[in-house]
Amino acid sequence: MSDVQKISVDYLFHKATADKKKAELSLELLMNNPAGIGDHSTGDFHKNLEEAWDTLVGALDSLDRLQEKYGIGD
Repeated sequence: MSDVQKISVDYLFHKATADKKKAELSLELLMNNPAGIGDHSTGDFHKNLEEAWDTLVGALDSLDRLQEKYGIGD
């Protein structure tokens, strides 16, 4: 693997890891800290919940693919 490929894969790994942590934090706040929701409507809550879930699923999928293709992770 070239240096550019290594740097690119490393970037993708760290981005997926950061997205995973961001989504986990959002889900934690949404599910376990209702005071953090504030004056948002139920629709806002559902939208935020779905966005956090989609981010988490996407990050986990990216990490799986990086592991399979490049052996990075774990």
